[in-house]
Amino acid sequence: MISPWDRWYSTSCCLCCHVRTGTIILGIWYMIINAVVLLILLSALYDPVQYRYHLTSSELGTDIDVMDDANICIATAISLLMILICGMATYGAYKQHAAWIIPFFCYQIFDFALNTLVAISVVVYPNTVQDYLQQLPGTFPYKDDIMSTNNMCLVFAVLLFIGCILSFKAYLIGCVWNCYRYVSGRGTTEVLVYVTTNDTTVLLPPYEEAVAIPPKDPPPQYLEA
Repeated sequence: MISPWDRWYSTSCCLCCHVRTGTIILGIWYMIINAVVLLILLSALYDPVQYRYHLTSSELGTDIDVMDDANICIATAISLLMILICGMATYGAYKQHAAWIIPFFCYQIFDFALNTLVAISVVVYPNTVQDYLQQLPGTFPYKDDIMSTNNMCLVFAVLLFIGCILSFKAYLIGCVWNCYRYVSGRGTTEVLVYVTTNDTTVLLPPYEEAVAIPPKDPPPQYLEA
Protein backbone atom coordinates (compact mmCIF):
# COMPACT_ATOMS: atom_id res chain seq x y z
CA MET A 1 0.00 0.00 0.00
CA ILE A 2 1.35 3.41 -0.99
CA SER A 3 1.64 5.91 1.86
CA PRO A 4 0.20 9.45 1.46
CA TRP A 5 3.74 10.92 1.49
CA ASP A 6 4.77 8.72 -1.46
CA ARG A 7 1.52 9.38 -3.28
CA TRP A 8 2.14 13.14 -3.34
CA TYR A 9 5.86 12.83 -4.03
CA SER A 10 6.98 14.30 -7.35
CA THR A 11 10.25 15.56 -8.78
CA SER A 12 8.57 18.31 -10.81
CA CYS A 13 6.80 21.51 -9.80
CA CYS A 14 5.03 24.32 -11.68
CA LEU A 15 4.20 21.79 -14.43
CA CYS A 16 7.68 21.57 -15.95
CA CYS A 17 10.24 22.73 -13.37
CA HIS A 18 12.34 20.34 -11.29
CA VAL A 19 11.90 20.59 -7.53
CA ARG A 20 15.58 21.51 -7.08
CA THR A 21 15.26 24.34 -9.59
CA GLY A 22 11.99 25.48 -8.04
CA THR A 23 13.51 25.54 -4.55
CA ILE A 24 16.51 27.52 -5.80
CA ILE A 25 14.23 30.05 -7.51
CA LEU A 26 12.03 30.31 -4.42
CA GLY A 27 15.03 30.82 -2.14
CA ILE A 28 16.48 33.53 -4.40
CA TRP A 29 13.08 35.26 -4.61
CA TYR A 30 12.74 35.33 -0.81
CA MET A 31 16.31 36.63 -0.50
CA ILE A 32 15.56 39.48 -2.92
CA ILE A 33 12.41 40.47 -1.01
CA ASN A 34 14.16 40.43 2.36
CA ALA A 35 17.15 42.29 0.91
CA VAL A 36 14.84 45.08 -0.27
CA VAL A 37 13.18 45.22 3.16
CA LEU A 38 16.62 45.29 4.78
CA LEU A 39 17.71 48.23 2.61
CA ILE A 40 14.55 50.16 3.57
CA LEU A 41 15.12 49.47 7.26
CA LEU A 42 18.78 50.49 7.08
CA SER A 43 17.75 53.67 5.29
CA ALA A 44 15.26 54.34 8.08
CA LEU A 45 18.00 53.92 10.68
CA TYR A 46 20.37 56.15 8.73
CA ASP A 47 17.83 58.94 8.08
CA PRO A 48 14.94 58.50 10.56
CA VAL A 49 13.43 61.92 9.87
CA GLN A 50 12.72 61.11 6.24
CA TYR A 51 11.56 57.48 6.56
CA ARG A 52 9.76 57.45 9.90
CA TYR A 53 6.01 57.44 9.45
CA HIS A 54 3.88 59.78 11.57
CA LEU A 55 0.15 59.56 12.05
CA THR A 56 -1.17 63.10 12.33
CA SER A 57 -3.41 64.31 15.13
CA SER A 58 -6.28 64.78 12.69
CA GLU A 59 -6.36 61.00 12.09
CA LEU A 60 -5.88 59.46 15.54
CA GLY A 61 -5.87 62.48 17.84
CA THR A 62 -2.15 62.32 18.66
CA ASP A 63 1.28 61.98 17.11
CA ILE A 64 2.54 58.40 17.13
CA ASP A 65 5.78 56.97 15.82
CA VAL A 66 4.73 53.69 14.28
CA MET A 67 8.34 52.52 13.86
CA ASP A 68 10.84 53.49 16.54
CA ASP A 69 14.51 52.56 16.62
CA ALA A 70 13.97 49.40 18.68
CA ASN A 71 11.34 48.01 16.30
CA ILE A 72 13.52 48.85 13.31
CA CYS A 73 16.46 47.00 14.86
CA ILE A 74 14.30 43.95 15.53
CA ALA A 75 12.94 44.00 11.98
CA THR A 76 16.50 44.34 10.64
CA ALA A 77 17.63 41.30 12.63
CA ILE A 78 14.66 39.30 11.34
CA SER A 79 15.46 40.31 7.75
CA LEU A 80 19.09 39.24 8.17
CA LEU A 81 17.97 35.90 9.63
CA MET A 82 15.58 35.36 6.73
CA ILE A 83 18.30 36.11 4.19
CA LEU A 84 20.52 33.55 5.94
CA ILE A 85 17.78 30.89 5.98
CA CYS A 86 16.89 31.46 2.32
CA GLY A 87 20.56 31.40 1.37
CA MET A 88 20.99 28.08 3.17
CA ALA A 89 18.02 26.60 1.28
CA THR A 90 19.36 27.83 -2.05
CA TYR A 91 22.83 26.45 -1.33
CA GLY A 92 21.43 23.17 -0.03
CA ALA A 93 19.29 22.63 -3.13
CA TYR A 94 22.16 23.56 -5.45
CA LYS A 95 24.83 21.46 -3.72
CA GLN A 96 22.34 18.71 -2.76
CA HIS A 97 22.77 19.04 1.00
CA ALA A 98 19.42 18.07 2.51
CA ALA A 99 20.13 19.40 6.01
CA TRP A 100 20.49 22.96 4.71
CA ILE A 101 16.90 22.95 3.42
CA ILE A 102 15.29 22.11 6.78
CA PRO A 103 15.37 25.68 8.30
CA PHE A 104 13.60 27.13 5.27
CA PHE A 105 11.01 24.34 5.38
CA CYS A 106 10.38 25.03 9.08
CA TYR A 107 9.91 28.73 8.28
CA GLN A 108 7.32 27.82 5.65
CA ILE A 109 5.40 25.71 8.16
CA PHE A 110 5.50 28.55 10.70
CA ASP A 111 4.30 31.09 8.14
CA PHE A 112 1.50 28.76 7.02
CA ALA A 113 0.39 28.29 10.64
CA LEU A 114 0.24 32.05 11.21
CA ASN A 115 -1.90 32.61 8.11
CA THR A 116 -4.17 29.76 9.21
CA LEU A 117 -4.64 31.44 12.60
CA VAL A 118 -5.58 34.67 10.82
CA ALA A 119 -8.23 32.84 8.81
CA ILE A 120 -9.58 31.18 11.97
CA SER A 121 -9.73 34.53 13.77
CA VAL A 122 -11.73 36.03 10.90
CA VAL A 123 -14.21 33.14 11.08
CA VAL A 124 -14.54 33.26 14.87
CA TYR A 125 -14.59 37.06 15.12
CA PRO A 126 -16.03 38.43 11.84
CA ASN A 127 -16.27 41.97 13.26
CA THR A 128 -12.47 42.22 13.24
CA VAL A 129 -12.63 43.07 9.52
CA GLN A 130 -14.71 46.18 10.21
CA ASP A 131 -12.49 47.09 13.15
CA TYR A 132 -9.42 46.86 10.94
CA LEU A 133 -11.01 49.02 8.27
CA GLN A 134 -11.88 51.69 10.85
CA GLN A 135 -8.23 51.86 11.91
CA LEU A 136 -7.09 52.67 8.38
CA PRO A 137 -6.27 56.34 7.68
CA GLY A 138 -8.90 58.50 6.04
CA THR A 139 -6.77 58.85 2.90
CA PHE A 140 -6.97 55.11 2.22
CA PRO A 141 -8.57 54.68 -1.25
CA TYR A 142 -12.19 53.48 -1.35
CA LYS A 143 -12.33 53.18 2.43
CA ASP A 144 -15.91 54.45 2.71
CA ASP A 145 -17.12 52.22 -0.13
CA ILE A 146 -15.55 49.15 1.43
CA MET A 147 -16.97 49.90 4.87
CA SER A 148 -20.45 50.36 3.40
CA THR A 149 -20.35 46.79 2.05
CA ASN A 150 -22.14 44.05 3.96
CA ASN A 151 -19.99 42.55 6.70
CA MET A 152 -20.65 38.97 5.58
CA CYS A 153 -19.52 39.81 2.04
CA LEU A 154 -16.33 41.34 3.42
CA VAL A 155 -15.67 38.28 5.55
CA PHE A 156 -16.25 35.98 2.58
CA ALA A 157 -13.92 38.05 0.38
CA VAL A 158 -11.21 38.05 3.05
CA LEU A 159 -11.53 34.31 3.60
CA LEU A 160 -11.41 33.66 -0.15
CA PHE A 161 -8.26 35.78 -0.44
CA ILE A 162 -6.61 34.06 2.53
CA GLY A 163 -7.66 30.65 1.18
CA CYS A 164 -5.92 31.34 -2.13
CA ILE A 165 -2.79 32.42 -0.28
CA LEU A 166 -2.86 29.31 1.91
CA SER A 167 -3.29 27.04 -1.11
CA PHE A 168 -0.33 28.64 -2.85
CA LYS A 169 1.81 28.43 0.30
CA ALA A 170 0.85 24.77 0.78
CA TYR A 171 1.93 24.05 -2.79
CA LEU A 172 5.30 25.73 -2.18
CA ILE A 173 5.71 23.74 1.05
CA GLY A 174 5.11 20.55 -0.94
CA CYS A 175 7.70 21.58 -3.54
CA VAL A 176 10.37 22.25 -0.89
CA TRP A 177 9.54 18.98 0.90
CA ASN A 178 9.82 17.03 -2.36
CA CYS A 179 13.17 18.73 -2.98
CA TYR A 180 14.33 17.65 0.47
CA ARG A 181 13.24 14.08 -0.18
CA TYR A 182 14.89 14.07 -3.59
CA VAL A 183 18.20 15.43 -2.29
CA SER A 184 18.25 13.16 0.76
CA GLY A 185 17.27 10.18 -1.39
CA ARG A 186 20.13 10.75 -3.82
CA GLY A 187 22.59 10.59 -0.93
CA THR A 188 21.37 7.15 0.17
CA THR A 189 20.40 5.60 -3.15
CA GLU A 190 21.63 2.07 -3.62
CA VAL A 191 21.52 0.11 -6.86
CA LEU A 192 20.17 -3.44 -6.87
CA VAL A 193 21.36 -5.83 -9.53
CA TYR A 194 19.50 -9.13 -9.78
CA VAL A 195 21.35 -12.15 -11.09
CA THR A 196 18.76 -14.56 -12.44
CA THR A 197 21.10 -17.53 -12.88
CA ASN A 198 21.08 -18.58 -9.22
CA ASP A 199 18.40 -16.20 -7.85
CA THR A 200 20.86 -14.13 -5.87
CA THR A 201 20.88 -10.39 -5.36
CA VAL A 202 24.00 -8.25 -5.55
CA LEU A 203 23.90 -4.91 -3.70
CA LEU A 204 26.19 -2.32 -5.22
CA PRO A 205 27.36 0.80 -3.33
CA PRO A 206 26.48 4.33 -4.48
CA TYR A 207 28.50 5.91 -7.24
CA GLU A 208 30.47 8.20 -4.93
CA GLU A 209 31.57 5.30 -2.73
CA ALA A 210 32.41 3.15 -5.74
CA VAL A 211 34.67 5.87 -7.15
CA ALA A 212 36.42 6.29 -3.80
CA ILE A 213 37.33 2.57 -3.57
CA PRO A 214 41.04 2.19 -4.39
CA PRO A 215 41.82 -0.13 -7.30
CA LYS A 216 43.17 -3.57 -6.50
CA ASP A 217 46.65 -4.64 -7.50
CA PRO A 218 46.79 -6.51 -10.80
CA PRO A 219 47.42 -10.28 -10.61
CA PRO A 220 50.98 -11.54 -11.18
CA GLN A 221 51.99 -12.23 -14.73
CA TYR A 222 51.82 -15.83 -15.94
CA LEU A 223 55.24 -17.37 -16.53
CA GLU A 224 55.60 -20.14 -19.05
CA ALA A 225 57.48 -23.23 -17.94
